Amino acid sequence: MTELLFVRHGLTDWNLELRFQGQTDIPLNAAGLAQARRLGARLAAEPHDALFSSDLTRARQTAAPVAEAWNMPAVALAGLREQHFGILEGLTAATIQQRHPDLWARWLEADADFAPPGAESQRQFHARVLDAVRELAALGAGRRLAVVTHGGVLDMLWRTAHGLPLTGLRECAIPNTGLNRVRWAGGTLHIDQWGDAAHLES
Repeated sequence: MTELLFVRHGLTDWNLELRFQGQTDIPLNAAGLAQARRLGARLAAEPHDALFSSDLTRARQTAAPVAEAWNMPAVALAGLREQHFGILEGLTAATIQQRHPDLWARWLEADADFAPPGAESQRQFHARVLDAVRELAALGAGRRLAVVTHGGVLDMLWRTAHGLPLTGLRECAIPNTGLNRVRWAGGTLHIDQWGDAAHLES
């Protein structure tokens, strides 16, 4: 069994603007940096055996206070990047409807195999995420690992653990810097805690 703590990165300006962020390398804003500091303080007394992060800036910035508190490096993992949205990255829903109405119509169909030009389909994304998690679980068997990643990655984990289809809207809350504790055992993902953001409430 491997214990895994997954954390979504802190807030960015594109989160606030509801832009498709994907793999565009956007940094945290001031609020996101403050969330990351609170995350570091929250986890300071709960060190894990290893710390990993998506290699995108917003995830690495979120991991930095945790790495400092635990006195260990955050190892970058490209496999746990956000889904790639291709030509839709950087655009809001309203802009996509105006510039790419055909793509928006396809997007609303929630076809797991649909991918805008230059993008990953939901099915490709899910496979990438699960491959990365399996590798982590094998690497960390019997250990506790922490991973800073993205909302889409966490959605894939939620759907996997609950046996949900890859189509349809997201069903779970995924707060920025929220704690999501899962176990990988017998080739299956089990959720112990989800969306704990108590460190942002005070």
